[in-house]
Amino acid sequence: MNNFSEYTQSALEILRKPQLTMHWYIVPLFVIVLYAINKELAEKNYKVVLGAFALWGVDIFNEIWNSMVCFSSGWAPVWGTPVGVGNTSLLLMIGYNAEISIMFIFMGLMACHSLPKDPKAKILGINNRIVIACILTTTAVLVECFLNYCGILTWEWSFWQRSCPWLLWLIGYLPFFCAAFYVYDRPTIKQSIIATGSILGFDLILIIICACIGWI
Repeated sequence: MNNFSEYTQSALEILRKPQLTMHWYIVPLFVIVLYAINKELAEKNYKVVLGAFALWGVDIFNEIWNSMVCFSSGWAPVWGTPVGVGNTSLLLMIGYNAEISIMFIFMGLMACHSLPKDPKAKILGINNRIVIACILTTTAVLVECFLNYCGILTWEWSFWQRSCPWLLWLIGYLPFFCAAFYVYDRPTIKQSIIATGSILGFDLILIIICACIGWI
């Protein structure tokens, strides 16, 4: 028998129910992200777009296993987006809403644009990809901790708390930037497409499996 936490129960009440939550602002946000992607493609920044979708895809993977934790435990996700504070237009998964999804696309575009053209260039004697990934990861974790402090993002498991942010750093964000940079640095567009397609294809398989067993 499930014994979902209060926060989790409130999120479940609106999970994938846009008729209860939809707001007009999500429409222009969606158009803005389409504009940004189209602009990058028009400027032939194909690897920037592919890197952004790689980051987005790794985030989706995290959201899938977060949903699996919620429904397999019958208690709570590792992170959640409850009703009442920071309301969403559309809750896609238990800890993942439409606004977060759009944000990560922009984050991926920004991250790839932050890279020097030379992948071997060094910053303070360290490869620039490593330095930039660490800086962006640390920044993202600080923002997430602030969101948790505000109550917009809930953390109910003892191992995932502001007092011990190492897992957030290692699992929550570092893989995002590593994936984006890996895709961006592939020698050919074809290899970048294959890498990003593999990430998104794996996500799709997991979503289908989880949907069939009711874990999403």
